[in-house]
Amino acid sequence: MTLSIHELAHQCLMERDPVQKVMATQSLFAQVKAEGLINRKPKIAEPVQIQIPGRPDKPELVSPRLVKNRKLSTPEGRAGLVHAVAHIEFNAINLALDAVYRFREMPDQYYHDWLLVAAEESKHFSLLKKRLENMDCQYGDMPAHNGLWEMSVRTDHDVLTRMALVPRVLEARGLDVTPGLIKKLQQVGDTETIEILEIILSEEIGHVAIGSHWFHYCCMQNNVEPDATFLKLLEEYMGGGLRGPLHTEARRQAGFSDSELEELEART
Repeated sequence: MTLSIHELAHQCLMERDPVQKVMATQSLFAQVKAEGLINRKPKIAEPVQIQIPGRPDKPELVSPRLVKNRKLSTPEGRAGLVHAVAHIEFNAINLALDAVYRFREMPDQYYHDWLLVAAEESKHFSLLKKRLENMDCQYGDMPAHNGLWEMSVRTDHDVLTRMALVPRVLEARGLDVTPGLIKKLQQVGDTETIEILEIILSEEIGHVAIGSHWFHYCCMQNNVEPDATFLKLLEEYMGGGLRGPLHTEARRQAGFSDSELEELEART
């Protein structure tokens, strides 16, 4: 029996071992890229809510308040940063796979786009995992929080809401903060980590742009105005505000309109 693209994405999503998840995700994208979309007919009526996706026993998940911020001037602080970003990228693999598994009525290009995102997020995670090992650390050695995945659960009822809030809010936050992290790492000469963050920043602009594209597509399908809808969802789910400063040029490249950026700047 041929599995659907949704079922294959679900298998990758629920894989607990990080190395196996990376391999399976990249293999699935390579297969789709070479052969086109695999059978899209869902074998189950409704995707099930996934409170906990496939993840290893560690890192321990704690409240964001309990995740320590260490100074990047110390080796421990730099390892802590790399571990935190690796955890974000691991969650981002699962988020992209869930976007393929969960939402069944989208055009073919949507599934190709999110499998591309999943494959690139898995590459980012692998680069960071290797960097951690070079710092005598392993993924899972430090506590982490689960905010990204928690938002996926809150938005699993509606693709428009998911496209608005996960790529265009939570993942776009990485566009804002990464340039500042790179500057701090330049001050301590950590060129290895800088090179990885520069790759991630460049490709994450494309990921947020994919989110913007499909958010606008969903708005068009639902006959709603994108800017007003985005701000309404931001208010409903995030209290309306964002932490600043914003990397406006990166956000513009990622599909934010000038009017959106002006409004978001006013809310930071």
